[in-house]
Amino acid sequence: MKKIYEGKTKDVFSLENGNVLLKFKDDCTGKDGVFDPGENSVGLTIEGIGKANLQTSVYYFELLKKAGIKTHYVSADVDKVEMEVLPATVFGHGLEVICRLVATGSFIRRYGEYIENGTPLEGGYVECTFKNDEKGDPLVTSEALAALGVMSEEMFKSMKEQTLKITKIVADDLKTIGLDLWDIKFEFGYNNGEVILIDEIASGNMRVYKGNEIVEPVELTKLILNR
Repeated sequence: MKKIYEGKTKDVFSLENGNVLLKFKDDCTGKDGVFDPGENSVGLTIEGIGKANLQTSVYYFELLKKAGIKTHYVSADVDKVEMEVLPATVFGHGLEVICRLVATGSFIRRYGEYIENGTPLEGGYVECTFKNDEKGDPLVTSEALAALGVMSEEMFKSMKEQTLKITKIVADDLKTIGLDLWDIKFEFGYNNGEVILIDEIASGNMRVYKGNEIVEPVELTKLILNR
């Protein structure tokens, strides 16, 4: 295998069959040792989070497959903490898509003078950021993405529709075990001209509450899988 990318939470390798292998790590985003999926840099290491993220991803990719939603997922080896996926081209130098169901985290840090932490965002609010640590993963609008040649407005529309649909599937599933999804982060790319979900649907990329308490990523995976 040839390493083609080293990311914050996983490494990426090319396979001889043309597909790609994702190797999950125990690093996760946060600040000052506190987990925060909205942060743009690795803030801590949690033992077992790589495996937890993979297990959660496999669970939800399989759920999306049953719902008829195409993703890049092919197969996984949980013991090796690896996932095989279809090759896909990222948008620009990398784009993150956040769907917020409740106002919290960086949304409150930006707009707290207008809205209180914990306020529901009816229907879900979708925003995009460029993956750029030096610039703090800046927000970018659909119009700017089109003007910069990163993606067409038609591609953005498809990406947004998929984001809302996938978020609802995840939120509805979590609701069945008494959990509330507040926000979740995705990545999309394109394969043969089609916009598809890539990367992961990880416990470390979502903010989930049980009552008034946030559920830590490893515990979240246990609750999802051991129902």
